[in-house]
Amino acid sequence: MKDQVTVLKVIIYNKSFMWLLFLVNLLGTIYGYYWYESQLSITEPKFYLFVPDSPTASLFFTIALLGWLLKKNWKLIEVLALITLVKYGLWAVVMNLWTYVETGSIGWMGWMLVASHFAMALQAILYMPFYKFRWVHILIASIWTLHNDIIDYVFDQMPIYRSISSYSNQIGYFTFWLSIACITIAIVNYQKRSKRIS
Repeated sequence: MKDQVTVLKVIIYNKSFMWLLFLVNLLGTIYGYYWYESQLSITEPKFYLFVPDSPTASLFFTIALLGWLLKKNWKLIEVLALITLVKYGLWAVVMNLWTYVETGSIGWMGWMLVASHFAMALQAILYMPFYKFRWVHILIASIWTLHNDIIDYVFDQMPIYRSISSYSNQIGYFTFWLSIACITIAIVNYQKRSKRIS
């Protein structure tokens, strides 16, 4: 098992693989913004920044990846990537599975979203050793993340899932605690790094 983990690390931390991952994330981010085109068309301009949650999360990770490849650490971008990529990756998995439970089917596109969003969350975790953010960056990213929840569930800008729209209160409650869990992951990552340094 230990040997398998070592082999995995050799692969995913390889510079050529990281450039490929950068390209995949860049294309996925562009497609993600396109995916939100219909919702953005009925969105007030002041909310544009907060509606396409998943592609913005993958954009943060794409920029963080570019930084690592250039031997730079853009610390605020890194913590935004970690928190939001895990959050919206897992959120979309849960929402699509919830839709499946409600309707009995989500089609191939739904299962593609489940797989791709789970991969989003997973890659944020796999690159834990690369993060160099500090407390101030966690604080700013936490404000961003919780503010986004307020925009989504107080101002009704959450991603549209018509089959489960009647559960918006429950979804909002779940999303808030998912945000707290992801912020906690960032805090734990920082604390572990601080202990290693000291």
